[in-house]
Parts: sequence; structure tokens; C-alpha cells
Amino acid sequence: MIGLDTNVLVRYVTQDDLVQSPKATAWIERRLTPDNPGFISIGAIAETAWVLERTYGLSDQAIAGVIERLLQADVLVVEDEQQVFTAMITLRESLGSFADALIAALGAKAGCSNTLTFDQKALRLPGFTPA
Repeated sequence: MIGLDTNVLVRYVTQDDLVQSPKATAWIERRLTPDNPGFISIGAIAETAWVLERTYGLSDQAIAGVIERLLQADVLVVEDEQQVFTAMITLRESLGSFADALIAALGAKAGCSNTLTFDQKALRLPGFTPA
């Protein structure tokens, strides 16, 4: 298994760099296999969603589509896949941010009854309680 950093994922998804994008594509589409997959950590998937929103201005639905394609790729292993999927659905349905939904889903997986927050938007999601 080979770990994939955010910049590799972003270059693959956006295809916006003449040098780095083809390298990212070659790795993901030709060098990784189901027997030797790429690993996407929670940090890398959350940062990728953030970069796609803040730097590239992608909509929630577009980012959710990117995350869904990464989850479906048989040459990629996504850390805490079920929680990432749950957060992706929240984003797709415009119910809250990917990061907030991921924090709530990971907290629930860890056995947290709730997650304390001062974030008013996060409080709209299940699993958050005002601090």
C-alpha cells in the first residue's frame, strides 16, 4: 500500500498542472492496483475537500462527487470509509460541511455520545451539542 498526499489527489482530480497532473494520473490509474492500492488518510480526504472548496471553488455537490469516485475506486483504500461516506452524503445533501460531518461521524464511531462545538452551522448536524 502507498499513501497518497492531498496534493497528489488534488492534481489528479483537477488536472490543472502540466507536470504534476500526469504523474498523479499515472500513479492512480496505472501503477496502483487492488493488490497494491493507494491509501487516503482522513487528513488527506478532509484537506482535499477543503482545497477543492476554498481554492477551486467547487460546489458541495461537485466535491461530494469527487469523494464518491475516490470511495468507489478499487485501487484506493480510504481510511474510515463508512464515516467518509456518511460525511459525503451530508455534503451532497447540503446539510453541512464535509469536515463537520466527518468529525461527528468519527466521534460516533469512537463511542462519543455527542461532540461539543461553538460552531453554529455544525450544531445543525446530528451528533453536535453546544459547548
